[in-house]
Amino acid sequence: MGERLVDAPSLSGTDTAGRASGPSQPVRGLSRLFRRHRRLGLLSLLSPPVLWMLVIYIGSLVLLVISAFFALDPKSQKPTTEFTTANITDALSNESAIRLFLQTVVIAAIVTISCVLIALPTSFFIAKIAPRWMRRGLMVSILLPLWAGYMVKTYAWRAMVAPAGGNKFAAEGRGGGGFLASQLGWTPGFSKTSVVIALVYLWLPYMVLPIYAGLERLPTSLLDAAGDLGARPMRTFRSVIFPLLLPSIAAGSIFTFSLSLGDYILPRLVVDGKERVMFGELINSTLGAPNQPLAAAFTVWPLLVIVMYLFAMKRAGAFDNL
Repeated sequence: MGERLVDAPSLSGTDTAGRASGPSQPVRGLSRLFRRHRRLGLLSLLSPPVLWMLVIYIGSLVLLVISAFFALDPKSQKPTTEFTTANITDALSNESAIRLFLQTVVIAAIVTISCVLIALPTSFFIAKIAPRWMRRGLMVSILLPLWAGYMVKTYAWRAMVAPAGGNKFAAEGRGGGGFLASQLGWTPGFSKTSVVIALVYLWLPYMVLPIYAGLERLPTSLLDAAGDLGARPMRTFRSVIFPLLLPSIAAGSIFTFSLSLGDYILPRLVVDGKERVMFGELINSTLGAPNQPLAAAFTVWPLLVIVMYLFAMKRAGAFDNL
């Protein structure tokens, strides 16, 4: 009986020590709060990166637009504190800039449509036809070009599409031209076609990935049911696959369209001469003039288009598949 009386306090002391060494009461209370309210826990987890993005990315865009409303000192070529709307007026009424921007939008749209046409059969083969053990390797092979640097791939395409007689080796009689000219006897050369082909190569993985993810979620039973009901492959694609993949296609198009719209380095390297192909080249040359306020005013065009495009893709359900 005496031993039991002695043991009881010691057990109580061990329990107290165990509680003392565990999480404190406020921490346990906070943990219970997050378990009850999962949205609150998600908000606390995502708030720091989202706040950082708003401050750095959105804030820099706001400052960029604001800088378009300051006059340029003709002597020092630096922005002053004088408020003016002349830069915005010039940017929105410049006919050559408008034509160049419309050309850029068309090229970005062609790149996006080309990526969709290539990504649909490619993703369908990987997701529904290729053996399961092969799918991971195929996806890695498609995403592998993303591991290479942007400039490396751009210079590689410049070497690929260089026309015959377009370098010093051709002038010396030792052959010449790019890979396509020397091996296939044909090349688009330094042209807008080369810009489109190179941009499709650069941004195609961003279209394949969301479409592949959408096809992975697509039940095979739907395709079997369409076949049992007598639907041909094209009818199955139009009536079953495409409507369900539309949000995935919209998600991929956000990347391909916006990245193509803002590219200005690749056109300078893949197109020779002083001809401007993309609107970003005009912004870059204006910034180097230097005329920072006018360059900032020119950015209003792509910003407006991107904002409208994002709203349209949101209605298509693109953000559910990002």
